[in-house]
Amino acid sequence: MASSTETLLQAPVLAGAMARSGKDADRIDGVKPRLVVEPGNPDEVAALLAWASCERLSVVFRGGVSKLACGRPPAAIDLLIGMRGLSRVLAHADADLTATVEAGATLEEVNAELGRSRQWLPIDGPDGATVGGAIATNDSGPLRQRYGTPRDLLIGVQLAMADGRLVKAGGNVVKNVAGYDLGKLVSGSFGSLAAIVSATFKLLPVPVSFQTLIATFRARDAVARAVTLLSDSQLEPIAVEVHAAHTRDDTAPYRLMARFAGAPAATASQATQALALVGAGEVITGQAESSAWRRYVARSSDSADTVVRLNWLPSRLAEILAAVEDLGRPIELIGRAAVGAGVVRIEGDIERQASVVEQLRARSDLVSHVTVRDAPLTVKQRVDAWGPLGAAGTVANAVKRALDPLGILNAGRGPI
Repeated sequence: MASSTETLLQAPVLAGAMARSGKDADRIDGVKPRLVVEPGNPDEVAALLAWASCERLSVVFRGGVSKLACGRPPAAIDLLIGMRGLSRVLAHADADLTATVEAGATLEEVNAELGRSRQWLPIDGPDGATVGGAIATNDSGPLRQRYGTPRDLLIGVQLAMADGRLVKAGGNVVKNVAGYDLGKLVSGSFGSLAAIVSATFKLLPVPVSFQTLIATFRARDAVARAVTLLSDSQLEPIAVEVHAAHTRDDTAPYRLMARFAGAPAATASQATQALALVGAGEVITGQAESSAWRRYVARSSDSADTVVRLNWLPSRLAEILAAVEDLGRPIELIGRAAVGAGVVRIEGDIERQASVVEQLRARSDLVSHVTVRDAPLTVKQRVDAWGPLGAAGTVANAVKRALDPLGILNAGRGPI
């Protein structure tokens, strides 16, 4: 039995960290944490986890809050560890195109620092998204088309384990083969295996110029054909997105966005060729272009009612568009068209939202990895946030037992 909150607040391990009782604003799926602690360095994080293991306290990590809604409703949260106190860029080897940053730093903060050397970490996320949150969820946006997921850019990591050990894996250079790749293991683990305290990434030069083709279509076959034309061409967009918004009065529900980046002349040439190839739309540049992408990323990250992540084969885009439309209105698909990944936003009453999640999972012939990224508590009480894990779940649970034998991390919210 865990001690009372008053007793926990007197624990010696909290002497160097900011600690307080949980407040209503800290609730996760309606559950208020008993204790909120904001450590300021990796040693404090490790000490907190060692203490939590001894006291058998259920733990949840919090960064920028943008992904905190993902997971099963917790039965209880004894300790909420806020990671924003770890927000430094620890090292930036600009000649090697690598940087080591603490997990609580936001993507905006990191790229503002790296931008002084005309370099960036090409991970897009909502405002306030942290480095640790990006790795823990392995969530990616439109830039995945060219640069991959956070897991693909990660070359080293420091973790605080459930027993209080601080361990490192990987290294500080791109060509590194030392040690077991714990960074890949914790990517997408949603804080259920260890606390990410810092990470080393390979970087890219910031492109000099960006241009974007935006085209709208009335028919799904037309937008799917446009995506195929771009994919089969010699053009090299850094993002190809399809947005299908089925409202009650939308007459042109399909939108294609293809983004190009590089030297000004080459970027302009590629965007012009894309416009000619697709045969519709307009090319935008400058502030209008960057603002359009900020709004788009915010839209794909905002919580409406229920938001579901899913994958599909890129060659079956037209079938995906048809399947989503058949689910009824209002519904919305925002996806990496040439990658085969995205989100479906579901509106309506609770029963409809839960039913659509189950209908998507029933289409295992067409989609995979259907997970609830965000949803009202009443929906989560009807459908599991993660769905069946299959054989992969057996392996994942064995890893969980090895790294977190007491099961304290992520307070049973999953995925393991």
